[in-house]
Amino acid sequence: MTTATQAGQAGLQGWRAKVADGIAAPVAKRSPLSEDQVRAALGAIFFVLSVLYVAKTISAAVREAK
Repeated sequence: MTTATQAGQAGLQGWRAKVADGIAAPVAKRSPLSEDQVRAALGAIFFVLSVLYVAKTISAAVREAK
């Protein structure tokens, strides 16, 4: 079964993975989270932002089609 950490990290592809790698260690040092948890949280954030972008684009396209 997939864990929440694995699911969050699945959203890290390409430049997003590089950003998460650069941010994970400093944030983990200053918080109670591990580096993997920080990467997972960033992956989840990037995923949600992508979904919102697609939803807004579809919404705009539907409004224009009317």
